[in-house]
Amino acid sequence: MIHQQQIQIKTSGRGTTNITQDINKIITESGIQHGLCHCFIQHTSASLIITENADPDVRLDLEYYMGQNVKDGDPNYRHQDEGPDDMSAHIRTVLTETSVTIPVNHGQQAMGTWQGLFLWEHRSHPYQRKVLVTVQGE
Repeated sequence: MIHQQQIQIKTSGRGTTNITQDINKIITESGIQHGLCHCFIQHTSASLIITENADPDVRLDLEYYMGQNVKDGDPNYRHQDEGPDDMSAHIRTVLTETSVTIPVNHGQQAMGTWQGLFLWEHRSHPYQRKVLVTVQGE
């Protein structure tokens, strides 16, 4: 059986948004008990990550690291059509992930205790992001 659904996530600008429960709801609604859940973000300036879900400092440290290594407004960037965070957002996306696959066990995401699924917005301003979720199994 396959269940596919697109969700929209409103971000508040650069940073992470926990979408773990949104994805778990889709898995539950699919009725699939065992299989895989594939999530794909349909954008080039935001990404999906699985990381620590308990201490928000982890995600702040990830943002700090990325900011130190992928600077906004580098004058050597050729692509700056949408402002100084345009090309840096694309680079951040390439360095992270645009899709993740999570095992489904007993109708739930089979992630570790301290893992969460996050949409990582790489642009400075809020955006409406689309994530295509495909649950496959039995």
